[in-house]
Amino acid sequence: MAKTRLDPQFSHILNARHHDPFSYLGLHQSGQQYVLRVFQPHVANVWVHDGQAWQPLQRVHESGLFEWMGSVAPPVPCRLKLESNGHSWETHDAYSFWTALSSDELYLFAEGRLKQAYQTFGAHAGEQQGVAGVRFVVWAPNAERVSVVGNFNHWDGRVHAMRAHGGSGVWEIFIPGLDAGSLYKFEIRNRHSGQVFTKTDPYGFSFEHLPGTAAKVTPASHYAWQDSAWLQKRGQAEWLHAPFNCYEIHLGSWRRNANGGFLSYRELAEQLLPYVLEMGYTHIELLPVSEHPLNESWGYQTTGYFGITNRFGSPDDFRYFVDQFHQAGIGVLLDWVPGHFPKDDWALARFDGSALFEHEDPRLGEHQDWGTYIFNYGRNEVRNFLLASAHYWLAEFHIDGLRVDAVASMIYLDYSRKAGEWLPNRHGGRENLEAIDFLKQLNIMVHEDFPGALTIAEESTAWPMVSRPVYLGGLGFSMKWNMGWMNDTLAYMAHDAIHRRFHHDKLTFGQVYAYSENFVLPFSHDEVVHGKHSLLDKMPGDAWQKFANVRLLHTYQMTMSGKKLNFMGNEIAQGREWNVNSSLDWPLLERECHKGVQRLTQDLSRLYKELPALHDLDFDPHGFEWVDCSDSDQSIINYLRRARDGSFVLVMLNFTPVLRTGYRVGVPEAGQYRELFNSDAEYYGGSNQGNGQGMQSEALPWMGQAQSLLVTLPPLGGVILQHQPG
Repeated sequence: MAKTRLDPQFSHILNARHHDPFSYLGLHQSGQQYVLRVFQPHVANVWVHDGQAWQPLQRVHESGLFEWMGSVAPPVPCRLKLESNGHSWETHDAYSFWTALSSDELYLFAEGRLKQAYQTFGAHAGEQQGVAGVRFVVWAPNAERVSVVGNFNHWDGRVHAMRAHGGSGVWEIFIPGLDAGSLYKFEIRNRHSGQVFTKTDPYGFSFEHLPGTAAKVTPASHYAWQDSAWLQKRGQAEWLHAPFNCYEIHLGSWRRNANGGFLSYRELAEQLLPYVLEMGYTHIELLPVSEHPLNESWGYQTTGYFGITNRFGSPDDFRYFVDQFHQAGIGVLLDWVPGHFPKDDWALARFDGSALFEHEDPRLGEHQDWGTYIFNYGRNEVRNFLLASAHYWLAEFHIDGLRVDAVASMIYLDYSRKAGEWLPNRHGGRENLEAIDFLKQLNIMVHEDFPGALTIAEESTAWPMVSRPVYLGGLGFSMKWNMGWMNDTLAYMAHDAIHRRFHHDKLTFGQVYAYSENFVLPFSHDEVVHGKHSLLDKMPGDAWQKFANVRLLHTYQMTMSGKKLNFMGNEIAQGREWNVNSSLDWPLLERECHKGVQRLTQDLSRLYKELPALHDLDFDPHGFEWVDCSDSDQSIINYLRRARDGSFVLVMLNFTPVLRTGYRVGVPEAGQYRELFNSDAEYYGGSNQGNGQGMQSEALPWMGQAQSLLVTLPPLGGVILQHQPG
């Protein structure tokens, strides 16, 4: 071996501090000669193929630097043979590949406009210059050096240091010979502190099983989708007038297998899809299935914004899951979390040793309540990261929409903060102008690029025009959760029936603002955890009254203006709170009281879909008319629901356990009225008080209507009456 030497450039390579390793390693011309430098600290010998034969490289430093010099350059990319412990193998020199990044990609990313950034960043298996391998790209502008480390290079950050692309902060390397399934991370040295961090890939498509946190090289998908008819229909549908009855699901706790473990995506497709069809839902909404380290976070502490969680299978398994639902006519929405991210030191937090994805100042960059960081929406590359994430789920998995979590926390700088704990915007206000611009961009992109896809805001304040188009000054969401209606309704139902007369306004106030937004009426997962009790357990009274109240609550929700959402378990009147670590209590359906609630929700779903009056004008005041909202003494409300074709139904709800016979109610047209639905039916577990074969109207004006009926109103019950033409 030649005498040991340590020139300054190699010293930087050896100490993993070289900012531009491609300027030293690989093939270079020096005068009339060519020199090939290879750093391989874990091998004994290296050869290069000159096009005719293998030529040995000389070890010029004991740490693993090898050199070859010649007057004729070997073919590029340079083909190498390595030997270690008597075993030899062939590969190519990673430092003799050209860059595969275009200036357009770098420019658009810096501008925040590279919508398909996931096709540029992350790990992509493929060919480069005719050689199979994996290209790695990452953004780390405050790094002195970035390396790919993995089980293929002994997790040694000196072996595959990446190429820096000028001032873009983007780093790249193509590593030949890598296979799908290889585990990897990025090792990053901060340029200011010199500290070294090992981070998982922000754009990783899949990850190793917990407790490991490495990303996994994921092969390109060749899944053959069969949902073209669904996507075409979705793009042409009038979703504003269509039924939307959504079943909110946590995949890990809807049902477990016989051993108490998770069902796979494919098993869930086999078991969940028939249930959703049987129950009459039009859509499902999945709590986040992006990768997350802690089950108890329910998926809302996301660490993989492009990675489907491997708890239930592979990305293609999830594609199969979505495809099966689409072929059966069911839409699939995802919870998506652009409002905050966890502080895990192996993920996005302080990614390159600086506040990169978040703000440096905790008054802008930290959620005190949740112990998480807030994205810096004013930074183009961060905004691009989030927009690309949304695009990825919709494009790669054919998702039908995103429910955006915690929008209120994004748009208010003083969200859950006391005076002095937040910084005002440039105008001195409390609005997060950058977050607002980001949400507008998001909604424009989704509606332009994915026809018929929905965006739904979980927004709990009176922020105006959340679900109005951006060009009209709105945020651009398709719909917004009606948290005010939900809170008022649940607070009202919690009162003993004898006291409800004093809180009647909680049933009626919602109509004051019901059409200011495109509202979804939700009874979500947040309402059945953390000591809030299940829907059943919220209800007052004895056991019979509790179940009657739940049936009445479902009837009220399904007949009121607005689209519908229920968390799993609501439809079977689960008694205990939701537990993320166990299955729903399916054995409860062996009891008639629980089975009755399930039958009721099933029948309400069918009526909601079949009757245009119950869904056609959900967002239009012409679709709702009070018949009487003032009977607080008896805690009764009556209203009409109408469709564009003129059809209507009368809904009557009695919120006391008192049977009301001979109750006169006004109706708009003369004729026979049939009882379509009665929540007190014996079939549902009720006392079977109702109106039999129907009623004939009388020419007695009542409640502002030209005709009237005498109706039997069941205790803690609701009825739906339909006019019979002719």
